[in-house]
Amino acid sequence: MSKPLESLFDDWHPVSAAEDMEPGRLFDTRLLARDVVVGQTIDGAISGHWKTDQGELLPMSVLEKYGAVWLSFSEAPKPIFSIPEFLEPDRRVVSAGATRINTSGLRAIENFLDMAHFPFIHTGILGAEPLTEVAPYNVEIDETCNEIVATECRFAQPKASATAVEPIEAQYTYRVTRPYVAILYKTCPPDPSRRDVLCLFVQPTEEEWCIAHTLMCYIDEVNTDEQLRRFQQTIFGQDLMILLNHVPKRLPIAPHRENPVKADVLASTYRRWLRDSDLQFGATRD
Repeated sequence: MSKPLESLFDDWHPVSAAEDMEPGRLFDTRLLARDVVVGQTIDGAISGHWKTDQGELLPMSVLEKYGAVWLSFSEAPKPIFSIPEFLEPDRRVVSAGATRINTSGLRAIENFLDMAHFPFIHTGILGAEPLTEVAPYNVEIDETCNEIVATECRFAQPKASATAVEPIEAQYTYRVTRPYVAILYKTCPPDPSRRDVLCLFVQPTEEEWCIAHTLMCYIDEVNTDEQLRRFQQTIFGQDLMILLNHVPKRLPIAPHRENPVKADVLASTYRRWLRDSDLQFGATRD
């Protein structure tokens, strides 16, 4: 394998929501520019294989966690990150679907981290004019696990979630645990002492194509699974307009490409974090 792909080959990557797997069914997909076959036996065991240039199928490591199916090319993948909320018995774990997008998976993650577009793209839901200012927040890199964490994020939102019955100032915390994984902890209207968890797990299929898997880990005794999906899919559908129009499609991470402002501190940190790694898949360094 090439050096730019080595760290990605040793990691876990999502290929499906667990709830979408069907016993006895195989499906083809792509991961890191390679053909992959995923299946589930009648007794529920999940398998993954990747196809070499010679057509040989080689087994992959498989993990079912956080409502998703993960694959790794490595026989001994690095440990997956922790999301303790998925162990809490009163939470609903629901997939909002998988969306194939003609853009780098890194672009999809950066857009997920951007609060400045809320009033303009998600008008009447996650924001509204004239309340367009992004309040100052804190960003740091947790050196113990090499994750980006943004805290004290807040934004006035007309309908912060499917459970919201009135406008609130939503409180956010962001985690970026891997180049293609971002997790959002957000005010839970039914229980403000806790946070809903929204995960964006991105499957990098090619350098300029990806599949975005969105998993919700919510506290909600009111809405059906379909209502939760519909709310989140509405928001993601609005984001597609931005994602499909990025030029270039790969994420520029060279220092001279940045024009940082206070509202973009999380995105700027994300680009620097990528730049300090050896990652090149889906990025441009010039």
